[in-house]
Amino acid sequence: MLKRLFPDASVLASDVAAFQRQESIFIGLNLVLLAVLLFLHWRFASFWGNPSQPLVIAIISVFLLKSLELIWVQRLRGPLKPITVVALTWTSIVVNLGLAILLAGLTDHEDSPYFVLMAVPVLEAAFRLDLGTVVGVITVADLSLFFWVWRYFEKHPPLEVGEYFEAGTTSLMFVIVGVVVWRLVRDLRQKETRLANNVLELERTRERLLQEERLAAVGRLSSAIAHEIRNPVAMITSSIATAKQLSGAERDEMFEIASAEAARLVTLTTEFLDYARPRTPHLAPTSVADTLHYITDASRAHASQKGLQMEVKVSDSLEVEADSGQLQQALMNLVLNAVDAASANSSITLTAHSLDHRVCIDIENSGDPIPQQALGRIFEPFFTTKPQGTGLGLAIARNIARAHGGDLLIATNGPQRTCFSLILPMPERACQ
Repeated sequence: MLKRLFPDASVLASDVAAFQRQESIFIGLNLVLLAVLLFLHWRFASFWGNPSQPLVIAIISVFLLKSLELIWVQRLRGPLKPITVVALTWTSIVVNLGLAILLAGLTDHEDSPYFVLMAVPVLEAAFRLDLGTVVGVITVADLSLFFWVWRYFEKHPPLEVGEYFEAGTTSLMFVIVGVVVWRLVRDLRQKETRLANNVLELERTRERLLQEERLAAVGRLSSAIAHEIRNPVAMITSSIATAKQLSGAERDEMFEIASAEAARLVTLTTEFLDYARPRTPHLAPTSVADTLHYITDASRAHASQKGLQMEVKVSDSLEVEADSGQLQQALMNLVLNAVDAASANSSITLTAHSLDHRVCIDIENSGDPIPQQALGRIFEPFFTTKPQGTGLGLAIARNIARAHGGDLLIATNGPQRTCFSLILPMPERACQ
């Protein structure tokens, strides 16, 4: 939109933050100059004469208006239309040029200090407008200086030629300041544009890489699904084909194999759906102690088959912000993995403690550590070290943890001790 209205990026303050910063600086500069000039005029009244009542009223009026404008600028929240920014810029330029001429006239002195106010519109034009407009503003300021010298000596002859040289020096300073600042701002704008283009290109490259990674991940996942489904389907097909040729107990055995593989296929597809389409958790304060005791009771029979002891260490008052059903599902996956990995006749310990407004639930078992080559892939879907595993339990558990604003990680992988940590947020009331 800016480029259509103002070619060559003539308006630098193209967003609210930039406009607020620049306008606040220009208004602040105006306020400081007005206050300083009025003080100097009063302090050196013997040279310039006492400030007249109209001059003081004019300065105070503009000071108040500029203060109100500063308050308005600071309270801006939404973006301004480009035409509004340009209108404000031109209003400020015209007001400052007119004010400098008015105050010079009210001072009625050949060396009026109020022409310093013309530096503000020159700077404002250099920041926001194109070079032609900047030259135009400088020309108006310079002509005003010469016009004032001419008018003053028309009223108060004889002419002092030196005043024209002073006006020329001041005019030259306006030219230097305006052109140099415009050039610096233009160079800065070009560098910002190049930087913005580079950032945009990096963002596009990142999006392409992410898209390629997503496609690659879909390919790996599809391959893993096909592999996991193919095996039970092949077993079902071969068992049924073999059963057709058998009878009696052998035929029943083939049907049992087909039934077991069909059940495994159902489990696989159910777990995959849990992984691929995780449900949004319905968060509520949940007792960690009750949840851990429920999990140990539910898995105790399975653990007893290996002679494992289940132990829980948790404070009865400890709570997490969680979906109780999903939390139980994640913990059950972790405990069953611990049971499978634990050494016979050892123990599994479930410990929970608070840490920086979070709750850390540790599931620890003794036994062989996770192989080093498997550590980097332990949370990948369909990656498993168990002959009958689906490779989705840990992936589902981590998805649940992250959906709750927490995480699942391997806390310890020692020679005789493996520990997974499930980290979840506390309820807000517990953090206060």
